[in-house]
Order: sequence, then structure tokens, then C-alpha cells
Amino acid sequence: MPVDPSPGRGPSDARGESPLDRELVARMRADLLAAGFTVDAVADRIGPAAAAALHREQALPAERVTRGAGDPVATLVRLFVLGRETAGDDVERALPSLGVSGARALGLLQDGETADSVRAALDLRPYGDGTHDWWLASDLGELVTQAPLREDHVLGVGGASMTLAAWTPRPGARRVLDLGTGCGVQALHASTHAGEVVATDLSARAVELARLNAALNGVEWDVRQGSLFEPVAGERFDLIVSNPPFVITPRIEGVPVYEYRDGGLAADSLVRSVVRDVGQHLEPGGIACFLGNWEITATRDWRDVWTDWLDGTGLDAWVVQRETQDPAEYAELWIRDGGTSAATADFDRLYEAWLDDFAAREVTEIGFGVCVLQRPATERQPFRDLVEHSGPVASPMGPAVLQGIRARTYLAEHTDEEILDVAWQVADDVTEERYGRPGAEDPQVIQVRQGGGLGVTHRLGTAQAAYLSVCDGSLTARQALTAIAALLQRDSADVQAETLPLLRALVADGLLR
Repeated sequence: MPVDPSPGRGPSDARGESPLDRELVARMRADLLAAGFTVDAVADRIGPAAAAALHREQALPAERVTRGAGDPVATLVRLFVLGRETAGDDVERALPSLGVSGARALGLLQDGETADSVRAALDLRPYGDGTHDWWLASDLGELVTQAPLREDHVLGVGGASMTLAAWTPRPGARRVLDLGTGCGVQALHASTHAGEVVATDLSARAVELARLNAALNGVEWDVRQGSLFEPVAGERFDLIVSNPPFVITPRIEGVPVYEYRDGGLAADSLVRSVVRDVGQHLEPGGIACFLGNWEITATRDWRDVWTDWLDGTGLDAWVVQRETQDPAEYAELWIRDGGTSAATADFDRLYEAWLDDFAAREVTEIGFGVCVLQRPATERQPFRDLVEHSGPVASPMGPAVLQGIRARTYLAEHTDEEILDVAWQVADDVTEERYGRPGAEDPQVIQVRQGGGLGVTHRLGTAQAAYLSVCDGSLTARQALTAIAALLQRDSADVQAETLPLLRALVADGLLR
């Protein structure tokens, strides 16, 4: 990978695959391992205050604690994370096997201001999931370049990619597709539980960096260039994960289109196309998990949007809307994300273009959320659960998502009568809350709360509260509710009919197992 002479760039901008020197990558990997360049090591080296400041995109505290230090971790932080000019001798000590010449050949370094110094051409930093230690190369951000991003910028680990990684269910999978891989964040996670990982991206530059990151981390990916599902036409996967370019950007001249976030389609058409097309690339029982934005108007609720998108696909759907923004908030967020300061004339010009674009479609809000779709393994009516939840959730959320999909699948495949004949058990993280007036003999409100997952609560009636109190797996729901009806001197069929909707909801949300 030759060095691009443009400031702050690494791998060649030439379209098509560039040769990757795997021997040099192996040396780089060995040096990073020997240096102990891990997430924990960096946090220990710079301390919690500097680490927190970096998360806020403030580099000075980390720069201060590494200034003048010559240890390998400090050198690598200053060079690749902070983008500071670094003495060549310090780099040679930090990367003794690769050396400055090898790092240049890989496209990781560029000339510094003086003959004996170098600067990073790429951002390279440790990343992990608590069990695995990885490294990710991406383009230098505006914190380092002090300039707006280039339109072919390849993003590193960001808030959206971390959200998706945390929410993705991870069943054992033969084949996983990372659609719109970028630098390969989701593909790294998929490598921990998949037999084969296919990673695609429209951006030639992202494809190059994904190949570099696969080699750097000692994993094998089938990396392909192309738009959306074009590179995998006719193929199916057990899991499809995607952080697609879902940002809704005005399609007018003068508004930059960033490859990592803007799909090039008007409004929310790109996310809609993923929803409409993903089913033909899923194996029966296969799951797709991705992030998205969607437009809401005064006459079109977000559930209306999703109902339109899902109708006719035959897919199960569990969609969680996590937040909404008004058009002004949304425009401000993504204009700043591109590196345009609010104190410039360019900001106001772009701001007006975004507001005009939303106004033309009468958009009142933009929704954001996590979308989990499944191709049913059997012929049946697909389930559809569209929920709003803006509060805290379990971390990671993936295990709860997988349990939730399996529970909803079970419910879709079984009748009410069959569900009544199961001996359900209250999950370990469920607690009961009772509220009443001071001095009152009976509570006015009884509800149960989930400790993990989405942390949902369900309100109970007297019969339902009595049922959950004996729900330990020893009696079927039918047996328990029949006994409770007798104690309450009520008709058992009425009690069962009254409880079934709640029973299904508790099973779907994971409060009953």
C-alpha cells in the first residue's frame, strides 16, 4: 500500500485492490503485541481523566501525560491516536520489527516537519470486546487534521458502530455478512462466532482498510466492493449485520456526500431498500440486525413507516425506536459530524439546505433505532413488534435480543392453548413492585420489572400477580390459573382469557422463560 501524498491519508486512493504486504503486516502485529498496545494498557497509561477527555474528543490531557515519554505505549498513542509529530527514533523503538520504513510501506506514516520526524497517515488504535484485543486502522479524524472530512473518509469506531456491536445477536453462524463494513468493526465481532465472514462496502478505500485490519488481526474475511447487496447476489447468510449509510442528507449540489454515512439516495430510501431486499439473502431462520433513520410527518407515525416497509416481505420484525430528533437538531448533528464548524458561513449554508430538504417532505421528526428482522424457518404469519424505548438497556444487549427473537418465534408458532400448557418460570432478573395509599390494606398498583434486556415493566391484575407468585416451573399456566380462579371464585376460562395477552407479552420480553 503506497502512501498517498495528501495530508492525513494512508492507503492509495487508486480504485481497485492494492497489494497488501502480509509480511510487513505480520511484523506490525508482532510489534503491537510486544508493546502491549491494548485498550486496557492505553487506559492505564494515560489515566481515567485523559481517557474520558479523549471520548469527548479533547486530546490535550492525553498529550500532556505522554509528552516527552519514550515508552512504546506512549509513543504509539501520540503517533496514531493523537496524530502528533513523533521522532523517528521513538517509532523505531516502539516498532522494532517493522521500523519506520516498513510503516511507511504499509501507508501508516508520512513525513513530519523535520527530517528526523514522522506523522501518522492513519488512525490506528486498540479496540476490544472485553474478551478479545484487536487493532483498527481508519482515517484520521478532524481532531487531528483540524479540517472538514474528505468525502471518502473511512470512519473508525464510533457511537453507532459500538451500539450495533452491543445489540447484535450472536448465534452460532456458518456465514455472516457485514454489509457496509467500513473499516471492519462488525466483521471483527462476527469473526468470534462465524465460520465465514463476508464484508462488503461501496467505498474502495474502505475495502482496502478492511483488508488491512483483517490481516492485522489475524482473521480471514472475504472482502468485496459494491453497493448494498450487489456483491452477494444470489447468496444467503445466517446473520446479516449492517451499520449502513443511513444519514438523511439533502441530494443537492454543494452538500458533501460522505461515503461512510450517506447512501446517496433521497430521504430514508436506503434503509427502506435494505428492509425490502434483506430477506432474499437470509437463510430460513436467519437474522438481520442493523441501524437506521426514518422520517416522521404529522400524518405518518414511525410505525406507519415501518408497516409500509415490512408489508409483503414475509419477515419477522422487532424494531426498537431509541430516539427522535427534530429536523434542526438532526441537521446540526450531521453537519458538525462532517467537520464543519458552526462559526462558519458554510455551516449556515448547509443548515438551510437540510431544513429546506426536510420541509419539502413535511418532515417533523427523524427516528433512530435498532432493527432486527428474521426470515421465518416455517410457513406461518410473521410477527411484528414495533416498540419505543429511549431508556437504558442491558450491555451488551445482544443476548437479550437473541432470546427475544427466539421467544417471539416460539409465540408465533404456538397457539394460546399450547402456551397455557407450558410450565413457565419467572426469570431471575424480575422484581415485583407494589404501590398503595398509606394505611391501605391492598396495593393500588402491582407491577413487575425486568432487570436486564430493555428493562420493561408490566402492570398486573390480582389474578396475574397471583399467577406470577407461583410461576416456578412446577405447574402449567392452565393448572395455576384454574386454581387461582377457584380461590377468587371466578370462571377459569375468563381468568385464562384475561391473562393470555399478558402471558404472551411476558414471554416475549423475557420475564417468563
